[in-house]
Amino acid sequence: METGVVVPSGSLSTNQGVYIYRPADAGNPPGERPSKRRKVAQEPKEPGNDHCVFVPLLNGDEPEESAQLRYQTYEQSWSTQEAKIQEILDDVDAEVLENVSSFVKTASPEIYGGCIPAALLTVGSNVSSLARLLSRLNDQLTSTGEGGVIVLESGDAPNLKTTLKNIIRAAIINTEGNDGYQSFLADREGPRLLGYDLDLLGEYVTQKGIKHLVLAFRDSEAFDPGILTDLFFLLSSWHDRIPLTLLFGISTSVELFEARLPRSSIALLKGRFFELHEASNCVDHIYERIQAEGGKLWLGRSLTGVLFEKSSDYFQTPESFCQTVKYAYMSHFFANSLSVLLADEMPAAIQQDKLCEAIRNVPSFRTYCETLVEDGHTRQVRDLLEDDKYLFAQAIKLVKAGQQAMHDVFQTVKFISLLLKDLNISKKASISELSIRALSGEIQDSPLLEDTLAALKRLDSFKFDALIPHFPDSVINSPGFQSIRNDFTALVQAHKDPEPLRSEYDGLNAVIGTTIVQQRVKLNKGKPNLPEEYVEYTNIMDRTHALLASYFKTTLRKPQDLPLHEAFLFDARNPIKEVFAPRPRFAIERALSNPFDYLMYTSETAGGKVSSKQPATSILYQLYLESGALVNIHDLWQAFYAVFESEEGEKCDERMTMALFYRAMSELGALGMLKHSRKKMDHAAKSAWMGL
Repeated sequence: METGVVVPSGSLSTNQGVYIYRPADAGNPPGERPSKRRKVAQEPKEPGNDHCVFVPLLNGDEPEESAQLRYQTYEQSWSTQEAKIQEILDDVDAEVLENVSSFVKTASPEIYGGCIPAALLTVGSNVSSLARLLSRLNDQLTSTGEGGVIVLESGDAPNLKTTLKNIIRAAIINTEGNDGYQSFLADREGPRLLGYDLDLLGEYVTQKGIKHLVLAFRDSEAFDPGILTDLFFLLSSWHDRIPLTLLFGISTSVELFEARLPRSSIALLKGRFFELHEASNCVDHIYERIQAEGGKLWLGRSLTGVLFEKSSDYFQTPESFCQTVKYAYMSHFFANSLSVLLADEMPAAIQQDKLCEAIRNVPSFRTYCETLVEDGHTRQVRDLLEDDKYLFAQAIKLVKAGQQAMHDVFQTVKFISLLLKDLNISKKASISELSIRALSGEIQDSPLLEDTLAALKRLDSFKFDALIPHFPDSVINSPGFQSIRNDFTALVQAHKDPEPLRSEYDGLNAVIGTTIVQQRVKLNKGKPNLPEEYVEYTNIMDRTHALLASYFKTTLRKPQDLPLHEAFLFDARNPIKEVFAPRPRFAIERALSNPFDYLMYTSETAGGKVSSKQPATSILYQLYLESGALVNIHDLWQAFYAVFESEEGEKCDERMTMALFYRAMSELGALGMLKHSRKKMDHAAKSAWMGL
């Protein structure tokens, strides 16, 4: 049988379709059954021969062991960060979880006068926190065998029967699984009940001894009020046999939620109101923990700016923020061969020649060598350039030193943030703002740091003593600070006055004098004669000021100045912006106008011009760009056919080409670039222009 092409006639229409009939293989005679395929058993994989997830880099010359080590280092690094994130999320939800759990375990219809116990949770835009709360509440109830949580979406409740059926199924599957649900229906004695009969749920509650069953409406505003009304009336007649507690997730307000339901339905419910916290502070806390508390990899200034730019432009849940950070981690370890230097242990058998060659071509390494030459260490530079073993050992040392420097930077940022809160400085900044400035190297000589150090000198002895435990570890362990701390402790112990010690910089110790100059009164601040204890305390504060100023100058370096920072600092904006803030129209236009930017093209000739090697939709789109606002379909078809005819000659199949033409027309119409013209029946109208 020959290939047949069915082409609809008439003008362009969005409902037209193209059908290409391809016959079966002509190798089998008509009426003969196809030959049976023999089953071939797959050979079991040998242990240890698993395919590496990360591809080899360095133009394919990277050893497979190195690529596998990068993947293992990524998994280990991210699992550590993920544990910190989960701990933060658990702490955020801990208070409201405890309150809701206590309400569920103590609420009963008898306490609320025969009404169904109900918990109203306002979540605002932080919808993800409700899912975390319900999951943890369900784990609590199922682990103790007291019950479980039934989560109901608006799509699960098109009518009352389906709603009841989904409630019963979800309650049983939650603890018994899908097989347990089927066996429960099949093994029960007595007459067969329909899937929406609440007698099934009542029997399940009796058999399992369930005490608390929570029915949670996640998106309660999206439910049909009529279905909710019928459901409330039905459940109210079963509250003596099924210990149900209703839980409503409310994105607007309790008043608007109640206004949607009849008063008769609201009268059946009685309970408490809870409020979930917003996630903005949670995102800042997650970023602070990821950057400040250890770790092997840090996010750079540009990437940090993109993360918090997304948070300021629109609401971002902690889960989506963490997914973005995880993608950044994965991108760094996937595409950076130097990330293998972050591994805890480096195998001795790993090849180092290609990696050392890559290290020598890193910009920060070249800058480091130039600095060594300027300092007169020419012999060390020669060894770095010629000896791979020496270079590899030094690279590991430089990476570890850089990691410690990044750790000190964020410990300092955390300390400055604490000082801004305790010193009541008007120029307060969040931890994210301070991190961005620190990653840019802008804090070191900033007025903010000068004001902070000046305010530190005005602290009294009580506040300074409370601040000492929060100093960075590098400062506390320094000999200079140990001397300051010993002198301060001895001074405080000798001070018997209940009032704190104050330095001469404290405003309470200033003396205001007046002078008259040209019949004008002028106020002057002077220093009084302070007691000996105050003078000694002033000396301690001066020493502390000098020590911190030196520490800040040494620590708050620009991370991009650290040698081999490319290994432990990821600062690429494009992967994150293209994945999490994509420009679909630009990508579609580029794919249609330059298809071989995305497709494999084996020919040596450039694929820039219109060619039959390109997809049919791409060919038609490029012809479409050359036309005006109205396109004659016949002229467009002639130009389309000419592309194939000029390259294929007599071998060009007109019917097949016309099928490709109609399919390309349909696809451009589906993309919203072409539509039927009402002005002229044989024309199509352009509905989009490139670059808009």
